[in-house]
Amino acid sequence: MVATLLRTPASWFAELDRLQRDIDRGFGGLGLPVSIRAVGGASFPAINIGTTAQAVEVYAFAPGIDPAQLEVTVDHNLLSIAGKRALPEPAKGQTRYAEERYSGSFRRVISLPDDVDASKIDARYTDGVLRVSIARREAVQPRRIAVQ
Repeated sequence: MVATLLRTPASWFAELDRLQRDIDRGFGGLGLPVSIRAVGGASFPAINIGTTAQAVEVYAFAPGIDPAQLEVTVDHNLLSIAGKRALPEPAKGQTRYAEERYSGSFRRVISLPDDVDASKIDARYTDGVLRVSIARREAVQPRRIAVQ
């Protein structure tokens, strides 16, 4: 009891953080946010989002998926990436002791900036990476003005 009272406030927060991780793990990684900064590690597929002056680039890391099982849609500036990944069934008599690869249906929804042109989208799946490029509208792209 005395040892608990002598802990610093920092250790209390560390204990709360550990408790939160245990609760998240107990619910089986339901894809709920574990902080305000990012989605939990159980989210599939993992994504990177970046921008250039001409486009918004989204990379979804989804190895082992048949491209025909992927569905990419845009509605009201929300990019949705959905699909299904099936893992092979274990061979007869085989016992699995660990299974860390995600299997089943998935959906990731990404909010896009207001200046994208939803009619100019290119999606390509190569080497397990889905690359979605959404062009920005011409009116908002930087342009060079000739000085006379």
